[in-house]
Amino acid sequence: MNIAAIVTEWRKNSHADVILSRICDPAAWGHKQPFEMNLVSMYVEHFPENDFARDKAKAHKIAMHKDITSAIADGGRQVAVDGVLVIGEHGPYARNNKLQQLYPRRRFLDEVAESFRKLGRVVPVFTDKHFSYEPLFAQWILQTYKHMNIPLMAGSSLPVSWRVPEQSWPIGAPIRRAFAQGYADLDAYGFHTLETLQCQVERRKGGETGVKSVRSLATGEQAWKHPAFPADLWQALEKRYQSRPQHHRYPAGKGQDELWEIRYTDGLVAHVGMFTSEGQVWGASMEGENGEIQSTVFELEDKQNFGHFGYLTKAIEHFIKTGKSPYPVERTYLTTGILAAALQSRSEGGTEVPTAFLSSISYTPADWPFPRGPLGTPA
Repeated sequence: MNIAAIVTEWRKNSHADVILSRICDPAAWGHKQPFEMNLVSMYVEHFPENDFARDKAKAHKIAMHKDITSAIADGGRQVAVDGVLVIGEHGPYARNNKLQQLYPRRRFLDEVAESFRKLGRVVPVFTDKHFSYEPLFAQWILQTYKHMNIPLMAGSSLPVSWRVPEQSWPIGAPIRRAFAQGYADLDAYGFHTLETLQCQVERRKGGETGVKSVRSLATGEQAWKHPAFPADLWQALEKRYQSRPQHHRYPAGKGQDELWEIRYTDGLVAHVGMFTSEGQVWGASMEGENGEIQSTVFELEDKQNFGHFGYLTKAIEHFIKTGKSPYPVERTYLTTGILAAALQSRSEGGTEVPTAFLSSISYTPADWPFPRGPLGTPA
């Protein structure tokens, strides 16, 4: 399967690198078998001093194009690939007053759709992480791609990372409360944290029905003292990550910590702790109907070979091959909108932000597998 890549920049350990380089040279990234995808053309928007794109193109005979349509047509007049990968992470893009980095994901996805119109055929499109910093842009993309019958997959590597313990919330089991924890940059890593939450709570009884409001509740020490902070759910998760030998708390204290609240249409209330003081932790805790709490730490291989991206690449391969996303694209639409609303609330001093555009999003979950075995086991 030939693919085109639409990329902001390709440098060492960037998202483009840990996805595209392993497609080009799987053995170097620990994969015993090559992927069924062959990168044949690409559009790259920026070339930093440590650029990899030009050298990779030369080494692997990848055609470089000056615009997105040319990349998809590989210089011709019709769609010349079986799939398109949009990787709009990293690069010299400004931030707004909500701390969102203005990556051109929506522009890239719009231009891909317009290219399909011009060239007369559609193929599956994967977009790394979310759709846009602006929820209305995300809504436009989702509606446009559905209207044009363009198969669409989105999201990050967190839902397909290792889990300790190796478990998911049982599909169809009720959830009374939920909590997810992340750290560091509220925009880039807030999205990852919301994905750890959403890939679990969407499995609750009745499936996903949407989100009606989001609020940034407190920052710093007050995040831990807020009456809504679900201390028991956090403590259950803390017991998991405290036992990790590699775990270290951040020595600078709780000044950067934040607490968000998400109110779902069906009555579920979830909280997100962006607890940088707790160190590098992603995880989620859910309380069931009888008061039982299940907590899970999401583990990443944060060094070469960045194996969680191998599992994401396998999911992308399945998608390009079948035209069917391994998990609902609506999950990413929800996490896109929740993140934007949380950062808007924060910028407004903690207002409750109604999310009518998310309030009727319904879908059923998929049971796509996550990695089994020790951290680093190759996909």
